[in-house]
Amino acid sequence: MPIKSVRDLRVYAMAYEAAMEVFEVSKGFPAEERYSLTDQVRRSSRSVPINIREGYAKRRYQNIFYRHLADALGSSEETRGWLEFARDCGYLAPARQDALDRKYDAISSMLHRLAEKWETR
Repeated sequence: MPIKSVRDLRVYAMAYEAAMEVFEVSKGFPAEERYSLTDQVRRSSRSVPINIREGYAKRRYQNIFYRHLADALGSSEETRGWLEFARDCGYLAPARQDALDRKYDAISSMLHRLAEKWETR
């Protein structure tokens, strides 16, 4: 299927969905974490789809597109780290953290593949 918009990229849809899930689970974090862990995990999770979107908008400039994919990958991994902290602090059930970690692992893999395949287009 031809890619006509960023919404046609499965990785974008998956990253957006994962960010919304992070938002929902972070609502249960303690108030004292509002300006630290909660804010950080929300920002990093939202950065993934936004960087994909911004990169796609500039896709004709290959280096810029790849830079945004690299930034999305970095934010994906950052989110995984914050979610580990949330689990270890007792704010997130291990099973929920594991499920989110698997999603972000898949997103990271998809970002790698997208960069490789785009280069051969």
